[in-house]
Amino acid sequence: MSSLLNKFVPKIEFESYQDFRENFKIDIPENFNFAYDVVDEYAEEHPDKVALVWCNDEEERILTFSELKKYSDKTANFFRECGIEKGDRVMLTLKSRYEFWFCILALHKLGAITIPATHMLKTKDIVYRIERAGIKMVVCIAEDGVPQYFDEAEEQLSQIKLIRALVGDENREGWLNFREEIQKASSEFKRPSGDQKTSNNEPTLVYFSSGTTGLPKMVEHDYTYPFGHIITAKYWQNVMDDGLHYTVADTGWAKAMWGQIYGQWISGSAVFVYDYERFDAACMLEKASKHGVTTFCAPPTIYRFLIKEDLTGYDFSTLRYAVTAGEPLNPEVYNKFHEFTGLRLMEGFGQTECVVCIANFPWMKPRPGSMGKPSPGYSIELMDREGKICDVGEEGEIVIKTRDSKPPGLFTGYYRDPEKTDEVWHDDYYHTGDTAWMDEDGYLWFVGRNDDIIKSSGYRIGPFEVESAVISHPAVLECAITGVPHPVRGQVVKATVVLTKDHQPSEELKLEIQNHVKQVTAPYKYPRVIEFADELPKTISGKIRRVEIRSKDQEQQK
Repeated sequence: MSSLLNKFVPKIEFESYQDFRENFKIDIPENFNFAYDVVDEYAEEHPDKVALVWCNDEEERILTFSELKKYSDKTANFFRECGIEKGDRVMLTLKSRYEFWFCILALHKLGAITIPATHMLKTKDIVYRIERAGIKMVVCIAEDGVPQYFDEAEEQLSQIKLIRALVGDENREGWLNFREEIQKASSEFKRPSGDQKTSNNEPTLVYFSSGTTGLPKMVEHDYTYPFGHIITAKYWQNVMDDGLHYTVADTGWAKAMWGQIYGQWISGSAVFVYDYERFDAACMLEKASKHGVTTFCAPPTIYRFLIKEDLTGYDFSTLRYAVTAGEPLNPEVYNKFHEFTGLRLMEGFGQTECVVCIANFPWMKPRPGSMGKPSPGYSIELMDREGKICDVGEEGEIVIKTRDSKPPGLFTGYYRDPEKTDEVWHDDYYHTGDTAWMDEDGYLWFVGRNDDIIKSSGYRIGPFEVESAVISHPAVLECAITGVPHPVRGQVVKATVVLTKDHQPSEELKLEIQNHVKQVTAPYKYPRVIEFADELPKTISGKIRRVEIRSKDQEQQK
């Protein structure tokens, strides 16, 4: 066994969910630093153990832990030569380039703060992040106009001079060539001591939340954050020692931390990364089956596309387990995937602010559409608007009780924003802003974001149940449910629908979808308004931005 899991978890195997919930414990050492205490430890004890299997559409690269130590040490020396010190903020806009792993490990080693970001940001987004976080350096890809946006941002911020490094083969004025610089850098880097060493409660990672509503918040995690992802990786994703785990995620999204580094490596699994330029379900399936992926995680959006492919042409013989999170899972998708692969999709729930805090774990039989049950260490309750705990079957906000202790992997607060932190974390509860209900067996069922609930003729309608009804129609690929104002009903249900390739928009199809919904769910929930679209607005994490649809409708009504 070449996993480091037993170094931190006294009891690894459990007989039941109840056993897991009651007896799972993590031993967190003082001054833990993932880069030294996991990656470098593997490099010393199991130098040839595979850590990262990376590919794009032309190249492949397999990196062992000894190679990761070497390149992260080189990168740490490069950052140090650039003037990066403990506590400095460095933004990484690297999509899924393998250099992301060199950089994040190097920043951990230095005690600097990593701020991952999506390549889809425009100039105003970058200006906002630089100002809010006090960013000192950026490392970004050379493509998609990203360097130009950073140049424009720096021009607008005349008082700020960024250190800029580019990951690519060409050179650009005012930018360091990252690949050339780390080749020149020394591969000898010693763990800092004294006041330069890291401590468990210091910030190591700040993610700007993808923001389905409002401006993004800066979610701060400390050096103990990786331990929470033992729950995510070992017990939800069910990763295996010397297996190969694939989480579909850009490094600009917190889901990359859920599935491409911390919990997987502690548990001994390598991670698979496909750095695609444009999503193509068939290419993704081909790459995953070719490289022998053993465990798989993707948002429902990805599964919706996968089940539309002819899955009989792909080799799933190595695939042992599959999970999903990010948006509720439509039962139609669950059933189709099970039919093709024989695997039951195990749903989970969490946020950028935490790890998987509710999930279907291996000892549980999943109920399609249910998020599952609370993770160990997480005291989950549902709270109504008056602050009272909800009864079985009653809808309420998902809150995490923190009176006794901070659960493993829960954020420390919003970086540089104590007021925003206090808005969501008060009276010993962290308020997620998500609504759910619990059945008589303790399974939790997602209803929607508080802002997404539709109030029509006295009814409270969650978008997920209606979306599941709409998507079960064979002509529908994707659907977003929102409320639109109505003079009599207050709001009515609107469906924004993306059709499959072999269907065309028509008034007849609208009526057919409406009648279909009336047959599969309570008739009062059917969409009185249907709009066809080529695509749905989404965050980088794949979550539907219903707020964007609502804003567009409000503008049109003015």
